[in-house]
Amino acid sequence: MKRPSLLLAAWLLLGSCALAQTPTSTAKKDPRPLKDRLWFGGGIGLSFGTVTSISVEPMVGYFIDQKNKLSVGTGLSYWYFSDNRFTPAYTADGYGYRLFTRYRPIPQLFGHVEFLHLNAETYNVVDDEVGRMWIPHVLVGGGYVQSMGGRASIYFQVLWEVLQDPNSVYRNQGPIISAGVGIGF
Repeated sequence: MKRPSLLLAAWLLLGSCALAQTPTSTAKKDPRPLKDRLWFGGGIGLSFGTVTSISVEPMVGYFIDQKNKLSVGTGLSYWYFSDNRFTPAYTADGYGYRLFTRYRPIPQLFGHVEFLHLNAETYNVVDDEVGRMWIPHVLVGGGYVQSMGGRASIYFQVLWEVLQDPNSVYRNQGPIISAGVGIGF
């Protein structure tokens, strides 16, 4: 098992052990309605021309604590890429899901850890064929969030892919920089 995979497994195990230690008889019921514990976000990317790029990444998170500092969530991911500078044009697409945890030490800053599992096209050198496979990614980083009034906010984040699977779409890439809009985040 690679070191980042071992670290991710240990992190998830510690989190589940910590939750298992909470006595159920003294746990207070969260008085907030479910709608106040959920947040929605994600991103949409569009670029058209010689190089076309489309991405759609909806997310939903759940605030674990009443101060809205710690949240867990899930999301979907789809991307399409086409480069017409080649003959024939190079095209690729991928889809998958993500599981993540965010912690906000102060209202404007957050830390982010994510497991992203993408199904993408890969080239097999031995068989000289293109096929699809599920590729694991572990993204770690953080970001900045700014309220736009009400429950809406914009965010900017920087993540690094630490697993570096040989088939990773982020292999040997620098930071992954993204921005988006959140509702309730």
